[in-house]
Amino acid sequence: MEMRFRGELWYWRGPAPFHFVTVPEGEAELISEVAPRVTYGWGMIPVRLRIGRTEVTTSLWPKDGGYIVPVKKRVQEAEGLELGDVVEVRLRIDA
Repeated sequence: MEMRFRGELWYWRGPAPFHFVTVPEGEAELISEVAPRVTYGWGMIPVRLRIGRTEVTTSLWPKDGGYIVPVKKRVQEAEGLELGDVVEVRLRIDA
């Protein structure tokens, strides 16, 4: 499964500081359909993430009935991203 969407880069202090993009509701519903087949526990879903020209392996995190995409610091630096930037996210989930 591959998908593309746009979202704002936001900060969550949580137990450790992270930057995320929220998966839109429609895409989150599609992900939830394959989630039981691809999760490795706690609802985490492994994905290939591409923002700009940078591609990394990461995992979607479940949050508030949907999913959020952690954006690693090296992706932020490679693409010159700052909090509040709207980015185009490409995800690939191998189901």
